[in-house]
Amino acid sequence: MIHYKTSEEVNRIKQSADILGRAHGEIAKHIKEGVKTSFLDQIAEEFIRDHGAVPSFKGYNGFPASLCISVNEVVVHGFPSDYELKDGDIISVDCGVFHQGFHSDSAYTYPIGEVSPAVLELLKATRDSLYLGIEAAKAGNRIGDIGFAIQKFVEAKGYTVVRELVGHGLGKKLHEAPEVPNYGKKGSGPLLKQGMVIAIEPMINLGTRNIVQERDGWTIRTADRKPSAHYEHTVAIFEDKTEVLTTHKYIEEIFKF
Repeated sequence: MIHYKTSEEVNRIKQSADILGRAHGEIAKHIKEGVKTSFLDQIAEEFIRDHGAVPSFKGYNGFPASLCISVNEVVVHGFPSDYELKDGDIISVDCGVFHQGFHSDSAYTYPIGEVSPAVLELLKATRDSLYLGIEAAKAGNRIGDIGFAIQKFVEAKGYTVVRELVGHGLGKKLHEAPEVPNYGKKGSGPLLKQGMVIAIEPMINLGTRNIVQERDGWTIRTADRKPSAHYEHTVAIFEDKTEVLTTHKYIEEIFKF
């Protein structure tokens, strides 16, 4: 069942998303060669809790951390660890915030140092595809229009779309209906209506779209171990507009590519 939000509920999600956006900005300050990914997780949790909120991911179905940190061929759900970032890496930082009874969710993939041109183009295309998906997410369209816009754009560039992992609704729960695939057919799926709040999150691979789950039960990587990129925003659907509730502006004030 899709839970349609009132204006007050959307406003609460927006407040949660503001804390999330600023948390991402704090994390961005520390993303560089030699930094352990566990340190980034510590920064995130301290910032979120210091602002009267709770990390959405920590303890979610047993997940052990506040951030999903996914490096290079890891698509999503990677654990923070003692791994130290290296020149040429890419790192996806996915974070959620629970505040005033509502969740927000967003992600950003960073290049570290001198990343190969092919991988940098993957990151740019994935980020661009997120905004094309958002453009298609408007009242009167359908969920399939979002996936179609993302899929058409990235596949034209020779990339592949992960099929097993999708975006989602969110609100009082971190994951709600509807699912929001990053592939699809125009005019298919649930109708987008006033009050829907969804997370759009393209996960795009340089090589095969096939994925493998590691033995930890969480970490998802590409089957061919080629890089994967991931960007995400939480958006609210209104009759006359679509509002992006999360923000990457604090990241992009610090980290530009």
